[in-house]
Amino acid sequence: MADPTVDADSDTPDDTANPALARREALDEALAVVGDRWSLAVVDALGAGPQRFADIAEAVPGVSPNVLSARLKHPEAAGLIVARPYSSRPPRFTYELTDDGDGLGGALGALTQWGAARSDQSPIEHRLCGTPLEVGWYCPSCEHRVEDPDADEARDA
Repeated sequence: MADPTVDADSDTPDDTANPALARREALDEALAVVGDRWSLAVVDALGAGPQRFADIAEAVPGVSPNVLSARLKHPEAAGLIVARPYSSRPPRFTYELTDDGDGLGGALGALTQWGAARSDQSPIEHRLCGTPLEVGWYCPSCEHRVEDPDADEARDA
């Protein structure tokens, strides 16, 4: 009997038949773009708006200048940030998030909340009332909060 997760015309898995494989491939794609500590920290720092190299270095304590320079190139090549020159001699740039990079804000917020829950750090709080914020899945079409994306009410695309 043929494997239903493999397309008959090729040896590549058919993602529609195996949602777990599709999720893993999507995660692998994300990790290939931002799979290291400093790249995520750079994207997080740029969430505050366009910044120069020195500003990013200050916002990401502990990263050396040569590592920061390398970590700016990878997300730029991936289309997450854009470097805009503001001086030609010496060449200097202002860095900012693209729409794609800005879309990582929710994921970084979720990772931050998860990290805070595992440590003695304070969770992200609502500025107006001080209540810790919750991260969750939400369907904008039916305006329904999905409690467990792995449950029957959710499915991979």
